[in-house]
Amino acid sequence: MNKIKVRLLKSINSVKRRHRDTVRGLGLRRIDHVVEVQDTPAVRGMINRVAYLVRIEA
Repeated sequence: MNKIKVRLLKSINSVKRRHRDTVRGLGLRRIDHVVEVQDTPAVRGMINRVAYLVRIEA
């Protein structure tokens, strides 16, 4: 499986609870935290849900 890097750009304060849970589910903890996750359709869906908070890095 390929892996992708995801960086949290904005704070999760004052966002919807489901979006906050999604960010935590990706393993992101704080602003500028980068995690490497498997590139699966489920993870892509999670990233799309919180696209305004995260960035995919090469």
